[in-house]
Amino acid sequence: MDKKVRIEELVKELNQYAYEYYVLSNSTVADKEYDVKYDELRQLEIETGYKLPYSPTERVGDVVLEQFEKYTHRGRLWSLDKAQSLGELNAWHEKNLKFVEDYNKTASEKLPSIKYIATKKFDGLTLNCTYDTEGILISAATRGTGEVGEQVLAQAKTIKEIPLKIDNSDIFEVHGEVIMTKEAFDEYNKTAKVPLKNLRNGAAGALRNLNVKETARRNLSAFFYDVGYKEGKQFKSYVEMMHFIKERGLPVDEYMEECTTIDEIKRQIDYIAEIRFELNYDIDGVVFAIDDIRTRELMGNTIKFPKWAIAYKFEAQEATTKLIDVEWNVGRSGRVSPTAILEPVELAGVTVKRATLNNMDDINRKGVKLYSDVFVRRSNDVIPEIMGTAREDENAKEIEPPTLCPACGSHLIRDGVHIFCENTLSCKPQMVKSIVHYGSRDAMNIAGFSEKTAEQLFEKLDIKSISDLYKLEKEKLIGLEKFGDKKAQNLLDSIENSKECELYAFIYALGIPNVGVKTAKDLSAKFKNLDNVMNASFEALVAIQDIGDIVAKSIVDFFKEEKVKSIVNELLQLGVKPHYEEIEVEENVFEGKTVVVTGSLVNYSRTSIKEKLESLGAKVSGSVSKKTDYVIVGEDAGSKYTKAVELGVKTLSEEEFESMIGG
Repeated sequence: MDKKVRIEELVKELNQYAYEYYVLSNSTVADKEYDVKYDELRQLEIETGYKLPYSPTERVGDVVLEQFEKYTHRGRLWSLDKAQSLGELNAWHEKNLKFVEDYNKTASEKLPSIKYIATKKFDGLTLNCTYDTEGILISAATRGTGEVGEQVLAQAKTIKEIPLKIDNSDIFEVHGEVIMTKEAFDEYNKTAKVPLKNLRNGAAGALRNLNVKETARRNLSAFFYDVGYKEGKQFKSYVEMMHFIKERGLPVDEYMEECTTIDEIKRQIDYIAEIRFELNYDIDGVVFAIDDIRTRELMGNTIKFPKWAIAYKFEAQEATTKLIDVEWNVGRSGRVSPTAILEPVELAGVTVKRATLNNMDDINRKGVKLYSDVFVRRSNDVIPEIMGTAREDENAKEIEPPTLCPACGSHLIRDGVHIFCENTLSCKPQMVKSIVHYGSRDAMNIAGFSEKTAEQLFEKLDIKSISDLYKLEKEKLIGLEKFGDKKAQNLLDSIENSKECELYAFIYALGIPNVGVKTAKDLSAKFKNLDNVMNASFEALVAIQDIGDIVAKSIVDFFKEEKVKSIVNELLQLGVKPHYEEIEVEENVFEGKTVVVTGSLVNYSRTSIKEKLESLGAKVSGSVSKKTDYVIVGEDAGSKYTKAVELGVKTLSEEEFESMIGG
């Protein structure tokens, strides 16, 4: 299989899994399964140098639910890089040793020798708690995107271990993991109408439940392990930080071990692996983090991970079961994908009935046949994957790909390793998913536009194109299930409001293969109007940073289609007005510059100042180094300001920044 094609396939699958887990709170895949595919994706991206702008490796996280109030984290919440072998850990360790050695060759103030602190990697849901200058718990938020999370203060207050008031005089954010113990899980299931399947979903579903009484019933617990933001005196070591957390009365795990060599790291992994199943809560690995804070600051972060910490993930668990059927489903792009139907098998307390089958090439490569016993791997709670055949039954049959679409009966075509239904006009799953995508928040933002609504529009109102949305009539909408006068009018108003849209949102809404929100924004910024985008040449597209050959070809091919041009023209005639607002500055001094922001700003949140700087062509960094061009300093600036002064980096007040951009 072509590696770039495999990358695109993995990105789509992983993003879908993330959406189901974070938005729907209904995980369809196991964590280990996700990890296996994530690691495969990351390795392929390294090998090929090809990375899609919407790859999960670029993210920390995923979307924020609209039902919850949004909370902007003062300090970004990072994900952790992962290792699954001692060789990967040793490579990371050697890189750290070299960093300290190289730095100490020229620095007047030497860094200490590398020392790691080993902690358990809890398998729950991240929680970021904020305490104010009076020591009162004023916020508790989920990770969300890493920059903006969901406010779940009322839910967090049901966790008895979390103090509502502490002895403290500085504002700080403390990160923890909300978990459900096995005792709480068993007690809840004694009376639950719908029993919980596993501990992690029990915790995640409770913390993100709008019914606080239900949260309280779960009897959740928590462990805290990191201060992400703190005003006043800063920490010199991770051990000091953990003492601070513990002294404030926040629950911490007692396991914390120092390691300085790869042998000591291995001993801790072996120890945790040995006691893992004796614990009354779930863990899925061991975290190793550099103790010295100054070393951490100098090492910095990648776009997703801190360079100074890594998580060793335990191997996935496997079982054997019989493959009894294959189900074929149609996606928005028309791709018809197989899913394995299994004889139910228990894996780590969960009954597994379905598993991933990527495509016919994957099926043939693994020798998977109907009625055979297969190896199923499950990583925590992600959808299991069939890894291969364990035993071939005497009645085993080859898996035959369908020749007709399982949804609409149209003839299917083979394109590379994938099978497609080309009936885009009347194949229900394709049309419904396309309409839902068009109305999604990051696209045309048509409020209240669910998949169920889209299905009714398709089936009962004969909606066969996204342009048909703008022809809907109130009287016909009222005839739909659960549609009264008010709901119908609200939907029509939302559709009408969508006509005034940003260019990037319209581009993304069209559903161009391989084009996510970031690529849509890049296209909008480069070409300024829709005509220029539609007529852009392959050469002009690949000249844009982060757009490679495959994405460029997808865009060119998409707008070559007469059907696409026809739909776009009809949308414009119906009043849709995609627009791009140019930022007017006399002289953009931030183009190509590296900028760090520290402290609280008056006119900007962390997210909005980042977006502003990026719109000016600047690269926003989380740490100060000799390569930093500017540091924008707000109220209560911390160590980044101090470091900027030490390195002689130009610092700007908020007022100076705005005067430079003509604000």
